[in-house]
Amino acid sequence: MKRSEINLRIREGIAFFDRMGFKLPPFAFFTREDWQKEAADAAEIFDLQLGWDVTAFGGPDFLRTGLLLFTLRNGRAGDGRYRKPYAEKIMMVRENQVTPCHFHWKKCEDIINRGGGNLVIELYHADPARNRLVAGSFPISVNGLRRTMEPGEKLILTPGESVCLESIHAHRFYGEPGRGEVLVGEVSMVNDDENDNCFLDGVIRFDPVEEDEPPERIPAADYRKFVTEADHA
Repeated sequence: MKRSEINLRIREGIAFFDRMGFKLPPFAFFTREDWQKEAADAAEIFDLQLGWDVTAFGGPDFLRTGLLLFTLRNGRAGDGRYRKPYAEKIMMVRENQVTPCHFHWKKCEDIINRGGGNLVIELYHADPARNRLVAGSFPISVNGLRRTMEPGEKLILTPGESVCLESIHAHRFYGEPGRGEVLVGEVSMVNDDENDNCFLDGVIRFDPVEEDEPPERIPAADYRKFVTEADHA
């Protein structure tokens, strides 16, 4: 992705969250200069990758295949410095904007429609031990109620509804056409995007970035690039 598009998508995300009445923490608005001033006290943010996350999953068209997220809180398994056993994200999902099919080997997560349009989740039965999909129906918890789903079946979450996704639940999601953008929340076990995503379509989680202009807000994946080790020390 070009840095200019990342800047644009974050600006759009800030405006969307504001329209939806969702308040972001102060560091969501930090400039590079702000980070350099606060770096000595920001180890938790840097180490746990809190903050902005913009991905096109390696593809050329963010609006077709992409996602904008903000990680609000996180922990790290086995690290006594960061003992939270949970994580939370907020997302902006557009109509027909696909997050490709994937599952997590470790993370169990609730996906919540916090408002706006409807979220469509296509569900599949995953075999995490073999990194593949398998046939057969499978159980899932929707709004706290047990349901049985068939591979490829679509679950539509309206505002206020949620689903609990475990490692056997491969999922692909997007905003329902004609319903508008969706404010999507995620509450989960600790999040590790570098090591706990199995994408089944051969996509990548983090895009290479073409630096065609300076960053306005620094995504979490770029902290090391734009906030020096000296600033972080």
